[in-house]
Amino acid sequence: MKKLKVSAAVLSCFLLLSFLCACGARFGNSGTADAGEPATEPEEKLTVVGFSQVGAESDWRSANTESMKSVFTEANGYELIFEDAQQKQTNQIMAIRSFIQQEVDYIVVAPVTETGWDTVLQEAKDAGIPVIIVDRMVDVPNSNLFECWVGSDFELEARKMCEWLRWFCVKHNIDAKDIYIADIQGTIGASAQIGRTRGLKIAAEEYGWNIVAEVEGEFTRTKGYEATQQLLRKYPKMNVVYCENDNEAFGAIEAIEDAGRRVGSNIKAGEIMVLSFDGVKPEALQDVLDDSISCIAECNPLHGPRVEAIIQKLENGETPQKYEYVDEDVFSAYDQIESVIVDSKEYPITQVSEALIEKRRAEFDAGSYDEELPDNVY
Repeated sequence: MKKLKVSAAVLSCFLLLSFLCACGARFGNSGTADAGEPATEPEEKLTVVGFSQVGAESDWRSANTESMKSVFTEANGYELIFEDAQQKQTNQIMAIRSFIQQEVDYIVVAPVTETGWDTVLQEAKDAGIPVIIVDRMVDVPNSNLFECWVGSDFELEARKMCEWLRWFCVKHNIDAKDIYIADIQGTIGASAQIGRTRGLKIAAEEYGWNIVAEVEGEFTRTKGYEATQQLLRKYPKMNVVYCENDNEAFGAIEAIEDAGRRVGSNIKAGEIMVLSFDGVKPEALQDVLDDSISCIAECNPLHGPRVEAIIQKLENGETPQKYEYVDEDVFSAYDQIESVIVDSKEYPITQVSEALIEKRRAEFDAGSYDEELPDNVY
């Protein structure tokens, strides 16, 4: 009997040791993997970015969206939450509040208009989430409600355009009083509309041009077409159509041709000059080469790398510049104007050629222009 009890005790110890060894093999000793098993690296935390985009009203906007999406990918260490506001500020405000509830790391907003952001930006600030404004600006009583802004100087774009028009008139002996301009504006209240409209008004007053009308085109081809149709009937003397983006210009060209009129730079011969902004799609530059659009002031949509550079600065505990302006070109096929001067600074005019169009087409298809970011972004 005593021998049986000893054997039972030995057997129990043996079973217990076997169990412990099995557990050690299953779970690993001191958290380490068994020999021959690859060690698992801890997953890197993605930086979550909430982006509220105005909509998809133009080629510029689509390129801007694609630029952001191509940068803020999981492969680059980001999770992008994208919201299309469909041109409604209420949708953008709801999106921002949703980002706050989701506790994203950064909020990026391309605002539909400048005003009406005070409350929701204060909510983001109270939540400790940095807000980066892109493209259009916001008009708020306290600039500390957003971290920084990156985009274009829309009034400068307009002033460069108007200087080109002034020199075109000088070289062709066209009197200022014989210039009749219709301004097809963008979305009223948007920074691009405000700056481009103001730049034209300043130049018209200074040089004596006639602005016969200002009508809203909402930055779309359809509205550009409809507005030009009405303008042609109402203002037969109109000889310059100042479109505040390329999509409006495409619509204006179509309306002019449908009305049996000619587009082109030969104002003296009865052609109607079309001026535009953006220069995103290769088709717009082709219109310049074909003299359907006489001049385009570029508005660069590729903000993705710029916004990422700002976020990297913030991640490193650095302070980015409050306002980051994008360098932009002026495009024309007219080779008699090599540059314009605004506020004592000279800006070159880029001559459009087939080679330039093909280069831009390849870049557009790839989703990025061949450009270097300015040093001040970093």
